Amino acid sequence: MLVKLDVAVMKRGRYFIAYSPALDLSTFGKSLKEAKSRFAEILDIFFQELEEANTLDAVLDDLGWVKVKKQWEPPQVVSQQSFNVHIPVGA
Repeated sequence: MLVKLDVAVMKRGRYFIAYSPALDLSTFGKSLKEAKSRFAEILDIFFQELEEANTLDAVLDDLGWVKVKKQWEPPQVVSQQSFNVHIPVGA
């Protein structure tokens, strides 16, 4: 089954972090290319382990995925924006 999965990539210091909100799954790399490659690897491992444990349906359901015509559809990111947030500084 092939699905479109939203993956955000953020830079934190020297590292790039790849994160999928639909799976609550993340990994990192020292470059954008490495982060993407490692995310592809972790996706394979994640789904293989769910299949082996026979828990794919239960986990995807818990993560908010919906089964339509025998295929799973992930929740979609419909908006992403930046907010200015005031963070109080402790005494």
